[in-house]
Amino acid sequence: MARAYLVILDGVGVGGAPDADAYGDTGSDTLGNLAGVVGGLDLPTLGSLGLGNCHTIAGMPPVAAPRASWGRLEEISAGKDSTTGHWELMGLVTADPFPTYPDGFPPEVIAEFTRRTGYGVLANRPVSGTAIIAELGDEHLATGKLIVYTSGDSVFQIAAHDRVCDVPELYRVCEIAREMLVPPHGVSRVIARPFTGESGAYERTPDRHDYSVEPPPGLVLPLLQAAGVTVRAIGKIYDLYAGAGIDETFPAKGNAAGMAELERLRAATPDGHELVLLNLVDFDMLWGHRNDPQGMKGGLEEFDRWFADFLPRLAPGDLLLLTADHGNDPTTPSTDHSREHVPLLAYLAGTEPGVDLGVRRGFMDVAATFADFFASASPAKGRSFLAEVRKGGSS
Repeated sequence: MARAYLVILDGVGVGGAPDADAYGDTGSDTLGNLAGVVGGLDLPTLGSLGLGNCHTIAGMPPVAAPRASWGRLEEISAGKDSTTGHWELMGLVTADPFPTYPDGFPPEVIAEFTRRTGYGVLANRPVSGTAIIAELGDEHLATGKLIVYTSGDSVFQIAAHDRVCDVPELYRVCEIAREMLVPPHGVSRVIARPFTGESGAYERTPDRHDYSVEPPPGLVLPLLQAAGVTVRAIGKIYDLYAGAGIDETFPAKGNAAGMAELERLRAATPDGHELVLLNLVDFDMLWGHRNDPQGMKGGLEEFDRWFADFLPRLAPGDLLLLTADHGNDPTTPSTDHSREHVPLLAYLAGTEPGVDLGVRRGFMDVAATFADFFASASPAKGRSFLAEVRKGGSS
């Protein structure tokens, strides 16, 4: 029985998107710039697989015979948000970008939100989430108004202290907002951002929850299900697809929990005919958005150590793809996502070394490869690289 895994290092781009300037991201290069700022990256497992062959990264020179096949993916969808990136990885290209709000949401949107939920609104502007709760947390507690904010991405974020809204109430409010926000204000995601603590020391809790717009037809996941493949998702994956094509979901609040869950599922279903999707959110949420190069460096080192133990446990013939959904360069003034190429490592257990997969135009080649691997119907777009990966191992 075949097993496949997709590991997404959320926000870990490798620079160089041809249209980066159109998104205000000229010069963004998450891994390249990060390595330069922290004095180089020491990631022996990822290096042995060919990460340094994908891109110029200080401390990670190319290796002569990478254990995995390597390359880069170039996004063709309009946008640089998590939903767009994840959808394209599963075969769905987004032609029209989700709306963004650089000046905050229009008065009629805020008025309708208040009418439907009964809550007033503070902020209503693009801002860092940690900064806005520090700035307005006291007023929020005093007035009971919710902190509504956005970013450079298509998001309607609602922050609330647990003394104003407990988590179930905040989720209820977000569900109302999700139902309300339809075109032309059909934002990609409504995000619950609960926080706690006292004045001057507010901190977000791990109970974040994303409410994505429902994807249109085109995902490979339902096609895999129809072919008898069980699709399991770890972390925020289920939310980003609004559950479409996913059999089981396993929450994971942070990278460590996500990695532990992936290992648990691998051990629990050693002969499963399944695809397991894992998103490691901390690279984006904790370090990219907060411009924390040292934090991202430490997170990559922790992942590399875990990956060194995980890879030998794969059964011969198991396929693991590692990539990202967008960039989030922690070294630039911006705290938003960045339009970048993303790395691609394809490891087929028992078939080493890998081959150069080049620059693939379109994240949806990942979806086509999974369809090929499981012999299911293919999505409308994308080119499988499975034959190239298999050829590399036999050469």
